[in-house]
Amino acid sequence: MEENVILAFGLTLFAGLATGIGSLLAFFTSQTNTKFLSGALGFSAGVMIYVSMVEIFPKSQEALVEALGKNAGSWATAGGFFGGILFIALIDRLLPKDKNPHEVKKVEEMDKDPSRDPALLKMGTFTAAAIAIHNFPEGIATFTAVLYDPAVGVAVAVAVAIHNIPEGIAVSVPVYYATGSRWKALKLSFLSGLAEPLGAVAAFLILMPYLNDVMFGLVFSSVAGIMMFISLDELLPAAKKYDQAHASIYGLIAGMAVMALSLLLFI
Repeated sequence: MEENVILAFGLTLFAGLATGIGSLLAFFTSQTNTKFLSGALGFSAGVMIYVSMVEIFPKSQEALVEALGKNAGSWATAGGFFGGILFIALIDRLLPKDKNPHEVKKVEEMDKDPSRDPALLKMGTFTAAAIAIHNFPEGIATFTAVLYDPAVGVAVAVAVAIHNIPEGIAVSVPVYYATGSRWKALKLSFLSGLAEPLGAVAAFLILMPYLNDVMFGLVFSSVAGIMMFISLDELLPAAKKYDQAHASIYGLIAGMAVMALSLLLFI
């Protein structure tokens, strides 16, 4: 268990800091590879959807049914699933609409001359804060998935990391355009990603002491709901916005296939 905890923290940190990869892409590439990003986001969604419904949700139900009985356990599983969706949907609802952390940006926007506009700096800062708030439950989901099953957790961490790349671009573009400083944009992007390991710390301190079969089942069903919401509300719409519809659906299918293969290999 101790080794899994260390691995869970490490993978959650990796997933969170992937926002910095988005910043690096913005700084060191001259053109957005929309086909790659569209396919990658679709792939991430495919991994999350498949693992949520084929692996995480059934394991949650199995644990809750064993602990509470078939009727109560089934109701608890469904309640945890929709509770997770409600939790992350409320976070989205509370974020300012004009500071949308999932607004698609392209690295070509970095070619504009910096304007030193304080309003843009404020927008970039609010975007980073919004992403940080949104990343917190993702950190809980990643940490819990790794703790339960490292093979599943690695796939979840990679999927979360992929979806954090465009978020890094979304932070970097306005900050750089406002300040002219690549370092400030990169730093703010990395800092926004630290909310993911903070979510892992919260899960460790708050959930771990009470991790019996019922708590495990409820947390895991909630994780399935969170991941499903992220896939349908963020990843697939963002993939479509990069104007590569076929790439996103091919990526989605590929993500499901890779996840299915990895689970079958570890049976």
